[in-house]
Amino acid sequence: MNRFALALALSLFFSFNISTYAQESQTTADLSAVRVTVTNYIEGYYTGDARRMEQTLHPHYLKHVIHADIRMSEQTGPEIIREVRSHGVPDIPKGERTEQVTVLDVAGDIASAKLVTPGWVDYMTLSKSAGEWRILSVVQRIDN
Repeated sequence: MNRFALALALSLFFSFNISTYAQESQTTADLSAVRVTVTNYIEGYYTGDARRMEQTLHPHYLKHVIHADIRMSEQTGPEIIREVRSHGVPDIPKGERTEQVTVLDVAGDIASAKLVTPGWVDYMTLSKSAGEWRILSVVQRIDN
């Protein structure tokens, strides 16, 4: 009986450790993939690369822009891609085209991230579908 209890305890211990390691590896991979998605989004914008930016957007993408006392505005995925295609590279000096991406949370197939640039901050919700992370929504606060 003692051997059985020991064998059971050891198998549970190893199963738990393998399961925990697999979850940690998945989370690490997801953290990295979310960061890459947000980076591609902003760098696609900075370089006027609408195709690169479009690949990061969920089909139901919606962006809300909050800027001081100006009325809140919304922008869909097709609208933002059309804008990037028509305007090309934004009028932002290259030295100010910086970003800081922080992945705030990953829970299953939903993630949140914060993108800080010199002129605005984006709070993002991402969704994972078919193994790919896409930006579902953005709330943007413009600083100036």
